[in-house]
Amino acid sequence: MNSTLENNSESSVLVVDDEPGMRTALRANFLRHGWRVETATGVRDAARAFELTSFDLVVSDIRMRDGDGFEVMCSVQKNSPTTAVILLTAFGSVPEAVESMRSGAFDYLTKPVSFEQLQAAAARVMQRINEKAASVQLPVKTASPEIVTPGIIGRSPALLHALQRARAAASTDADVLVEAESGTGKELMAKFIHQASDRSHKPFIAVNCAAVPENLLESELFGHARGAFTGANAAKAGKFELADGGTLLLDEIGEMPLNLQPKLLRVLQEREFERLGETRSIHVNIRVIATTNASLASMVEQGRFRSDLYYRLNVIPLSIPGLRDRLDDIPALAKHFAEKFAIETGCPLPELDASFIAKLQAYSWPGNIRELANFMRRVLSLNRGTTIDAECFLREFQPMGGAQAASRALPAPGTPISVIEKMHLENTLALANGNRTHAAEMLGISLRTMRNKIKEYGLPPRRYA
Repeated sequence: MNSTLENNSESSVLVVDDEPGMRTALRANFLRHGWRVETATGVRDAARAFELTSFDLVVSDIRMRDGDGFEVMCSVQKNSPTTAVILLTAFGSVPEAVESMRSGAFDYLTKPVSFEQLQAAAARVMQRINEKAASVQLPVKTASPEIVTPGIIGRSPALLHALQRARAAASTDADVLVEAESGTGKELMAKFIHQASDRSHKPFIAVNCAAVPENLLESELFGHARGAFTGANAAKAGKFELADGGTLLLDEIGEMPLNLQPKLLRVLQEREFERLGETRSIHVNIRVIATTNASLASMVEQGRFRSDLYYRLNVIPLSIPGLRDRLDDIPALAKHFAEKFAIETGCPLPELDASFIAKLQAYSWPGNIRELANFMRRVLSLNRGTTIDAECFLREFQPMGGAQAASRALPAPGTPISVIEKMHLENTLALANGNRTHAAEMLGISLRTMRNKIKEYGLPPRRYA
């Protein structure tokens, strides 16, 4: 699942930086995404801005001529506890990163700033604000799942059962393993557990084990000292260190290289580790949530995953139902995506005809919510009428076989996930004409995961060219 800034005119941000060029760039970035933006040239200017109005978010440089970002953050925490702070620095020192997160910063980014990372962090800020507002407006016992679990939409019994189990897990400090198909919203579930726990005011740090090159993953997780390897020109804090006090999400844990798994096991058992190139142990207090779209038990049998690591991760196992098991949620999901994409494209919101909804519910959605979201984006982009009906569905589903795809029978109850996944991979490779990169993008997985799946199921892409 990809985070983006929502186009929300009620969202406000104060940009604090003594460099005019950086202020201008940050201001333009937020304005493009519909934020109300004000700027400040330093610590004192930021204080004056807060005297006049309040903000949802403050983005501040750390080192400025009249003080530092920690002073700005301290003032914000004192005068507006609900305002989130993201700190920026051109130096990227480990002590500053750790101190930022422990002092209550929502996130810590290094210059030159990646606007994509900044947008993702800002989107998480707004999600947190919406969650807190929802929990104040309605008691958890009477609120609908759409309200108390922003981003997780639906009321189906299968989803409610999963959320009930996730809430129970959140009330403990135990590690959690989420095994579910691609596109079901595993990261959203992990964030829900974090926000429902006592760690909600501490960092939520995520790392995709499949997206980081194998030779860099150890450094990404545990950090490194300066000079630890070629190119390590400065010390760096790893994800475990940055997540101290909060939650660490290990996404696609099945992609963890075998040679790194013993070190991960030790960290999970002892809650301490050493940065690459250092001998000093660092102790952390974190909850680990691991997610995977593969069966780790099967990987253990195949010798591709350590059994002791599997048992250590699998303290509280959770699953998320596939969309074919919660068809009653499709009308609410379709409406949600229609509203979202109508705002993005600046087009009037069309009516979703009952015949269109019926077609959506007749399809198995092997790509789950991600596939539904992409389809709704296509429908909204290519159909400018006031009503979206069954004809629109059949027309836009033509690349997948048109009416035949729409009427495809749902998998029989009890069909193994591996069989469904193999079918979905075959369909996607056929659509991509055997191009693994394109197929991986369509599925929302890394190229490395795609290669592993092709090998696992014996699906040479040339077969589909």
